[in-house]
Amino acid sequence: QVQLVESGGGLVQAGGSLRLSCAASGRTVSSRAMGWFRQAPGKEREFVSGITWSGDTTYYADSVKGRFTISRDNAKNTVYLQMNSLKTEDTAVYYCATDRLLWRRSLAYTEGSYDYWGQGTQVTVSS
Repeated sequence: QVQLVESGGGLVQAGGSLRLSCAASGRTVSSRAMGWFRQAPGKEREFVSGITWSGDTTYYADSVKGRFTISRDNAKNTVYLQMNSLKTEDTAVYYCATDRLLWRRSLAYTEGSYDYWGQGTQVTVSS
């Protein structure tokens, strides 16, 4: 079973930066695409960013494109989300998750395509 632990969230003023980390355990983690989701109170969970198992393809939601950068270090079984120029609307609980499939050649964009989830880390952006 894959286990994921997010960290790096916190309180930051608008325009600031945070770097989220997702530490994973499990021998197949490096062969799975990884995604970052977020959920604000009263809103649906949103697919924010994703990266294929090899790191050759990334995805960003329009709302974060140009501000967020996803990366992974398979040797450390860790995926990162660098968040710059943060806005108040970025406030949410951020979750990392693993793709259901191994070695998927393109990214999946739906919540149902991911099977293992971390506990989430709170990101709060103040004005």
